[in-house]
Amino acid sequence: MKTIITIQHTQSVHHTNGMVGSWTDWELSELGVEQANRIGEKLKEELSDKKFVMYSSDLLRARQTAENVGKYLGLTPILRTELRERNLGRCCGKSVQWLRENLEMEEKTIDDRLFSDAESRRDEWNRLKPFFDEVMSSDDENIIIVSHGDLLSVFNTMFLGLSIETINTSEIFGLAGGVSFMFENNEGKRCIKRISDMSYVK
Repeated sequence: MKTIITIQHTQSVHHTNGMVGSWTDWELSELGVEQANRIGEKLKEELSDKKFVMYSSDLLRARQTAENVGKYLGLTPILRTELRERNLGRCCGKSVQWLRENLEMEEKTIDDRLFSDAESRRDEWNRLKPFFDEVMSSDDENIIIVSHGDLLSVFNTMFLGLSIETINTSEIFGLAGGVSFMFENNEGKRCIKRISDMSYVK
């Protein structure tokens, strides 16, 4: 049995100031730090009898979430660039309003790029896939992954064994601070039992 817990990073400063997240290195807000600590406290109560390994995006808001959760579990996050949010190219560091006013292409399919130097959803999938395969084939039975909304939506699709093309018509998207629980049994069947559970930040 393999258990994977994914955590979408908690409230970041860019959630409050109208700026684009993506590969811009925003810190957690004060509320975001509190939310990450609540997640850590509650997971400590649930996971005290299990040994976990923790991976995190190296972007600051995810790293801070992972570090605050990890201190309750005695875990130091292993930082992986594959877990970064989708790169939106030249709008990084700009406002959401700037993005809307300067959009080069509307995103209608997984192969569209908002800007010529941005990642498409397929690019994001291809970046994540080697890490996903590594985790799923590893001997680690209990894994925590801290990342970002767009990336974790791709992860959810991948975990269910669906194709990248599925995202053209449907996807499972979470919320900041959401905690999801996924399991793969010894026969290889995969199940998501909780998705983006927000009770952990309350």
